[in-house]
Amino acid sequence: MSENFAYPVGLRLSGRRVVVLGAGQVAQRRLPALIAAGADILLISPSATASVEAMAEAGEVRWERRRYREGDFEGAWYVLITTDDPEANAAASAEAEARRVWCVRSDDAEAASAWTPATGRSEGVTVAVLTGQDP
Repeated sequence: MSENFAYPVGLRLSGRRVVVLGAGQVAQRRLPALIAAGADILLISPSATASVEAMAEAGEVRWERRRYREGDFEGAWYVLITTDDPEANAAASAEAEARRVWCVRSDDAEAASAWTPATGRSEGVTVAVLTGQDP
């Protein structure tokens, strides 16, 4: 088999550190599920959408208003990179790889170690779909 397929897995993130870089539309879509999972979320971004800012004001995420810097993933279990800065994304992705932290990149799925599946929930059942590429 020449193609490497993604291995589906459910992550138990409750109480575990998750770092989200960027606070735009992609983060705005992804954060509610991380919050619902009980993740200990550190959001790093100099600015945010009004919706993401409201999550921080409500105490659902801790927001550091700054750009990514080396060492931000210390102790993280999972990283979500959603910035519009390709150089910062590449550096952050390299740090995640070096620390062996699962990392989703919204700008370059092929450079990521994980993808976020399309999901649906109904009556206690969660269905996740992976297509062989980041949805």
